[in-house]
Amino acid sequence: MNDTLRLGPATGVGSLPGDDAREAAKTSAGTFEDFPFLPELPARGPGADMIGRTAGMLVELYARVEPSGWRLGDRPGRDTRRARAWLGEDLDALEEFTQGHEGPLKVQAVGPWTLAAALELRSGEAVLSDAGACRDLVASLAEGLRLHLAEVARRVPGARLVLQLDEPSLTAVLRGQVRTASGYRTHRAVDRQIAEDGLRGVLAAHAGGPVVVHSCAPDVPFALLRRAGAAGVSFDLSLLTERDDERIGEAVEGGTRLFAGVVPATDGPLSDPAGSVMGVRTLWRRLGLSPGLLAEAVTVTPACGLAGASPEYARRALAHCVRAARSLADDPE
Repeated sequence: MNDTLRLGPATGVGSLPGDDAREAAKTSAGTFEDFPFLPELPARGPGADMIGRTAGMLVELYARVEPSGWRLGDRPGRDTRRARAWLGEDLDALEEFTQGHEGPLKVQAVGPWTLAAALELRSGEAVLSDAGACRDLVASLAEGLRLHLAEVARRVPGARLVLQLDEPSLTAVLRGQVRTASGYRTHRAVDRQIAEDGLRGVLAAHAGGPVVVHSCAPDVPFALLRRAGAAGVSFDLSLLTERDDERIGEAVEGGTRLFAGVVPATDGPLSDPAGSVMGVRTLWRRLGLSPGLLAEAVTVTPACGLAGASPEYARRALAHCVRAARSLADDPE
């Protein structure tokens, strides 16, 4: 088993409900002492949403809110300033509640292909429609993330930073399923080698550090993500089918850490902790892997971000991840 990604047993995905940065950071650091994450609070509005937040990190590319979504413009405006101000507020809160932290710490941003599918060019079409614009976006995002990670490292100097790239649209990009502005057509599928190269270029922003790619969509391209250099893959366990078994088995044997989303992301009853990770144990048996590898290979998370949950449920769900991970470690069989 490759030990390049020894991380905490449980963590969050990224988004939380509400608009109080200090409360969110306190919840993250208090719940996941081994592996806190930088919370995102999209309820604050445009610029705190996942696309706007990452657009605010770009270097020499700027975006503004239009009725149709986020569109690239010539200069930083009010929307860019607001996104950067909220990120600064979140970093202030994180710094306050992670004083002395010396373990892994996860920060999230939207990956290049989901960003290319969501951001619009001046024409109103997605960046995805223009190969040159995609290359510029990859370079801008890589540099922005490098600066962002350096800032987090300055604020929490003892932490080992883990970068999570959110790529829920990646499968749709690879299959040519992203709709054009008119809605009548779809953009041409991006060649898998080009997609892999773009991801690799952004992963390089965290030189020497682990990068996890998250997607809560079906058919996560495990093999492509591994080739691009992802050290971990985060996914919704309920969306896996037995067709994924071979790719997951190869990933685990190659040292890839699995971030298994097992706790529902919206309000509802929670099973007992052992029941929440039963699917992980079942997968392990199907793959014929040693139960002893479970704690080394799996981090337990919610199925997706918790922005759509109530604050009370979100707190319970995060705490439930910790208990479920403990159950998995105590009884891997």
